[in-house]
Amino acid sequence: MTAHSAVGADTAVPERVSWLPMVVVVLTQIQASFAVNALTVSMHGITTDLNMPATAVGTAITAGTFAMAAFILLGAKIGNRFGTRRVFQIAVVIHGMGMAGVMLSASPAMLFISQAVSGAVIALMAPALTVFIAANFHGMQRAQAIGLLAAAIPAAGVLALVIAGTLATTIGWRYSFALIVLLAVVNLLLSFKLKPIAPNSGLRIDWTGATLAAVAVILLSFGLSGLNAWGVVLATPDAPFSILGVSPAPLLIVLGLVVGQLFFAWLRRGQDSDAPRIFDLRVLATGSERAVTACMAIMLFVGTAANFLIPLYIQVVQGRSSLETSFAVIPYTLSIFLASTFIAVLYKKLPPRQLARLGFLVVTVGLVLLAFTIRNDWGQIFVILGLVTLGLGQGSIVALVFNTLLSAAPKELAGDVGAWRGLVHNISGSTGIAVASVFAVGVLGTLIATSAADHPELPPELVAETNLDQTDFITNSQLEGLLDLSDATPRQVEAAVEINTEARLQALKVSLLGLAGISALALVPAGRMPGRRDDEDELLESATSAGTGA
Repeated sequence: MTAHSAVGADTAVPERVSWLPMVVVVLTQIQASFAVNALTVSMHGITTDLNMPATAVGTAITAGTFAMAAFILLGAKIGNRFGTRRVFQIAVVIHGMGMAGVMLSASPAMLFISQAVSGAVIALMAPALTVFIAANFHGMQRAQAIGLLAAAIPAAGVLALVIAGTLATTIGWRYSFALIVLLAVVNLLLSFKLKPIAPNSGLRIDWTGATLAAVAVILLSFGLSGLNAWGVVLATPDAPFSILGVSPAPLLIVLGLVVGQLFFAWLRRGQDSDAPRIFDLRVLATGSERAVTACMAIMLFVGTAANFLIPLYIQVVQGRSSLETSFAVIPYTLSIFLASTFIAVLYKKLPPRQLARLGFLVVTVGLVLLAFTIRNDWGQIFVILGLVTLGLGQGSIVALVFNTLLSAAPKELAGDVGAWRGLVHNISGSTGIAVASVFAVGVLGTLIATSAADHPELPPELVAETNLDQTDFITNSQLEGLLDLSDATPRQVEAAVEINTEARLQALKVSLLGLAGISALALVPAGRMPGRRDDEDELLESATSAGTGA
């Protein structure tokens, strides 16, 4: 629901009610946003404590966000069918238990499973936030509440970065997740103060469509997250199985795409009938609307991949602490928030097509700036400038495409637009992390193999013994620890560390330039976005609802 429609529908209700429901909404948003940000800024502590590579942390993040994407279309329907407050309370408890699992993780597998469970139940929590606002606030107060939720999303990210970074640097990364368990208890207790929302017992849920969507996303999740460890084409020794020597990762991706096609075929089959559908295809009826979705997917892919590579650079390449990482990423998050707000001012002056093109140009410039300024001796001011530039472009595009899609769809499809936005957001973001990890590690392996061949003091036997030929992003101290277990001489250790240092940096530079190229290619679908907007006034007033998506 837009801010305009909220005000127009309820102007006859002048009284103001307690802001307690909004407290629950904001605290829940913080609870939901904290996990991914905490994992990112705590990368160094997690990799050291659990003896896992940095890219495995990306796999854990991918697990949670893909799990949320798998059930986001179903989440709102379940809340409506069985009662929003009841479903919300159950989801808050399960999410708290998942965070406890992350806190107590003794292995990468436990971390992966806990994060996946947490992500899945966010698909139930996120739709409830908007329902609570609609049920508890009216008129101008409802419009203010929608604005607060929109602002809470990036603000929660900033707070999470500061808190998680401070805790990881001082008393340990696990305490960040203990704090979220405590917050889950607070949210559960406060939720009993909310008025119950009657379930819609007559609602029919499209379980077939929901199952097809979930299966497709889960197959894609496992396939993409396994590309690095299991092999892009041929299976590695770490692969759980292989078929004629082929890695299961690409096979799962293909199966996921096939099931995805079955999902859309099922939706088209019921489009002209009265059968319940988990998603209405009228949201993607025209070429312009599909172009908007393409721009949304590309931007979220590029932005999330860059947001994963930057902490990887700061903590692994630079050897900086989690707190320093959190402060380095805060300007990026704040710039997204400011751009999402500022872009609404331009809606009456420039059409979506021009705004999207300008936004992708800004993103491309920011990524190129990052690629050419990161270096081993750390030039933070230029890195922050690149992050801010990237964030300004990303925030503008994400707000623009969501509002453009929302304005083009019939009013009764606002929920479908929000669900579609959440699905695209999580799939594209998780895919960005997975692909960035594979690409960066692949470039790193090529660079190390080439450099090792140019150093005769590093014999093939030593390279194989220390797994330099099976590279991943590791710190110099971790590499030195591996070499200490071998018969490497001090000269060989020095050469290996030098190769690792230069190869890591160059791999990240190439990866960022690759993302810049993808951003530049997005100018093509951006040119197919609407060239003018007939409902600019309505869109401008609905801009505050852009942040309410999951």
